[in-house]
Amino acid sequence: MKTKTIIIPCFNEFKTIKLLLERVKKNISLEDNIIIVDDGSNDGTKEYLESISDENIDVKFHNINQGKGQAIQTALSGNLNEIIIIQDADLEYNPNDYKLLLKPFEETNADVVYGSRFIGTNDYVRVHLFWHYLANKILTFICNIFTNLNMSDMETGYKSFKKKAIQSIKLNEKSFGIEPEITIKLAKKKFKFYEVPISYAGRSYDEGKKIGIKDAVRAIYCIFRYSFKS
Repeated sequence: MKTKTIIIPCFNEFKTIKLLLERVKKNISLEDNIIIVDDGSNDGTKEYLESISDENIDVKFHNINQGKGQAIQTALSGNLNEIIIIQDADLEYNPNDYKLLLKPFEETNADVVYGSRFIGTNDYVRVHLFWHYLANKILTFICNIFTNLNMSDMETGYKSFKKKAIQSIKLNEKSFGIEPEITIKLAKKKFKFYEVPISYAGRSYDEGKKIGIKDAVRAIYCIFRYSFKS
């Protein structure tokens, strides 16, 4: 079994972070580690994370909110195992699905595995937010044109990589533009992508969802920028 590092970018997730960590720890081994980056939280999340005493959990702090992309970059500078899984700090994505994300790494020559919300389901998918679904589909379609991949869910929050793959690219995007940036840069290097079906319990904006229309516009910009930038 390959060792893994779970990266958790976190901003104002006090209501979910404790339960999320409990679920993550149930799905990792003693050889695995967790890197949490608190991205300037001001709702009690930071104080909770400061109270954690666990040798397998490394917590890093940003003094101000910089964005998911910057939090991921900070985490990637830490101690990484063979496989890196990005895990959002809310409860939209279920750590029970780690075994599905790991399967292509164990059984094939996969370099990159995305958990897709749209290729059938391992368990459940919340019926949720049509316009958000449509935006995801449009962004994935445009990204596929430039990468020549046929992925179904480029914007997924469950992205996993071999360490050598993710460390081979330099990341720049500070916010949600990190999603197409990672995909395009890894595709340009001809790394082997796989997708697996995952469960998904999407949040509404009232429940704390943060991504919005400006992030979709930025994602389109990033697709063009990184597709044409050498």
